[in-house]
Amino acid sequence: MDFEFTEEQKMVVDGAKKFAEKELAPAVEELDAKQEVNLAALKKLGELGYLGMTVPEEYGGTGLGMVAYAGAMIEFSKVDAGTAVGVSVQNSLVNDALIMFGTEDQKRKFLPKLASGEWMGCFSLTEAGAGSDPGSLRASAVRQGDSYLLNGTKNFTTNGSFADVIIAFFCTDKEKGAKGISAFLVPKETPGYAVGKHEDKLGIRTSSTTELVFTDCRIPAEALLGQENRGLNIALATLDCGRVGIAAQAVGIAEAALEEAVRYSKERTQFGKLLSEFQALQFMLADMAVDVEVAKTMLYRVAWIKDSGNKRFTKESAMVKLFASEMAHRVCHKALQIHGGYGFMKAYKVERLYRDQRITEIYEGTSEIQRLVIARSLLTE
Repeated sequence: MDFEFTEEQKMVVDGAKKFAEKELAPAVEELDAKQEVNLAALKKLGELGYLGMTVPEEYGGTGLGMVAYAGAMIEFSKVDAGTAVGVSVQNSLVNDALIMFGTEDQKRKFLPKLASGEWMGCFSLTEAGAGSDPGSLRASAVRQGDSYLLNGTKNFTTNGSFADVIIAFFCTDKEKGAKGISAFLVPKETPGYAVGKHEDKLGIRTSSTTELVFTDCRIPAEALLGQENRGLNIALATLDCGRVGIAAQAVGIAEAALEEAVRYSKERTQFGKLLSEFQALQFMLADMAVDVEVAKTMLYRVAWIKDSGNKRFTKESAMVKLFASEMAHRVCHKALQIHGGYGFMKAYKVERLYRDQRITEIYEGTSEIQRLVIARSLLTE
């Protein structure tokens, strides 16, 4: 795709590609097998500015915006989708939530350390009985004078095992349901906070996915992010940003799968011919290439809308997340099929890409939720 990056954006995306090849590629297979996070690489990415791409310079970020961020996410995801989602959480869910809803004191306290990678963050909304339905949250925050007492267990938190600061959502008014949710900034050293179960996952095994447990955690009232009982609005607005990151992840995974399929088709022979000489396979590759190109074009358009700052982009972010994630499923399926039996073996990269892709249709809102968001937007316009 010949997207017209600025010189600065191009330099950042090229730098991400080089970093992925040098720092991520040599370790990814071993870390995937061991289900370990490349935390050293994440810290280096912070030092290089990749964990503060949407953070304004006045708060310690690079202020490069969503277009450059999307391009970098593609390059990281082509090599190591697990590490890439760690980058996505830091930029899209943690930093952007603070930029949009934090007080000036909160921004100055947290954003410089998050943008530099000195601190890592996580975004914890899901619970065992409340995934797509945040109104069913059971974790509670009770106001007691100038503090809140937090209790409950959160599930499936990316970056949870090593996060220094947690953006977590609790029910502050049970009678109001989804309209009684509030968001809080919780430092990891808060007494009563603990990392619980570490999930054993199908894919993105180089990322951390954990349970977080809050037992009589007392935090000051100023730890409230935004307004009390307005947490759902914070979650939804933040997820608009997060969906762009996951769409970029899906595009990167799919592009890598396409490249692997093309390479394999030029090497493997059947019936005395290279696979690439069979028209049926050529048509598969053509469909895969079109899918990737369309998704990438959508991605950069939505990223540009975010950077322009002219309007809320809920429908567009849902559209690109839906299309890109389901596109990645199609492309990875065909890439594995082209590899035949070898594609089912861990010695070949497409096996991992196939596993890594699947989560993009689930987190930051399932495909079904994206369709609901899109339909509601269309029907209320």
